[in-house]
Amino acid sequence: MGTRGTSTVDPKRTLLGVWLQATRPFSLTASVLPVVIGAMLAASFDGPVDWPLFPLIVACSLLFHIATNMVSDYFDYRKGVDRVETYGSSRVLTDGLLTPKQLLAAGVFLFAAGFSLGLLLVAVRGWPIFILGIIGLLGGWFYTGGPVAYKYVALGDILVFILMGPLMVIGSYFALTGGFSLTVLYASLPVGCLVAAILHANNLRDIPHDVKANIRTMAMALGVPAAKAIYVGLVAGAYLVVAVMVLAGLVTPLALAVLLTLPLAVRNVRAVLASVPGKPESIAMGDVMSAQLHLAFCALFGLALFAGTLLR
Repeated sequence: MGTRGTSTVDPKRTLLGVWLQATRPFSLTASVLPVVIGAMLAASFDGPVDWPLFPLIVACSLLFHIATNMVSDYFDYRKGVDRVETYGSSRVLTDGLLTPKQLLAAGVFLFAAGFSLGLLLVAVRGWPIFILGIIGLLGGWFYTGGPVAYKYVALGDILVFILMGPLMVIGSYFALTGGFSLTVLYASLPVGCLVAAILHANNLRDIPHDVKANIRTMAMALGVPAAKAIYVGLVAGAYLVVAVMVLAGLVTPLALAVLLTLPLAVRNVRAVLASVPGKPESIAMGDVMSAQLHLAFCALFGLALFAGTLLR
């Protein structure tokens, strides 16, 4: 996900800068904030909480996310999904900043590093964390890789919702506490909705390019009107779940602080509804705008959960 541009390789760019670009930094809050929300929920756990594990959980989440970004760039480039004229990706391959072999090797290394660090969590929490780690690893690799490549068969939105919503929030909470509650599951749903909205905006924009690449996303399969409706539903659903949780007494009314992000949500919905089918430039920044909403919403939600714990 990113902004399109022609190849403008700057010979003065540092290698570090190129690799930083390859991580797609703007997207990384999508893997950090679910972990933070799981931690904020853990603050109200009745038993002991292993807070020293928190930096390790964040590190594993980031490593898996960056590895997924790199491997996704590799396969998208090799399969002709990412080209000079398309939007999206980190553009390190389309602009000739790195070779495909370099990027794939880096992605594999980061997956291995994240998995190795995760074994420390397994030593503390046992086999459930191992299973969650395997799901995260396979989910990241098969997003675009291998014979599955679920991004290309209209399953990306659903699986990203699960992997970067419930899986991360529940996984973070369990790693810290060894416990589980339905409140944690419910709290993960808005996170999943908004991270899926990032991908859905990306896929809605890229329909014309994806047709040429012969891949099939949910936005393409359902058509533009339905894809726009799904985006609106994902955004509205995030606020609805929080409101229901407040009414049910599962979280304090402080969680309604997420309503402060409504101007961003309205901006995004208007942009999506106004986008013109067949003209990706009309919603060029849809994924970035959705990532901004995810960041603001989840940050406020996490702070509200923590503040609610302090006031109990």
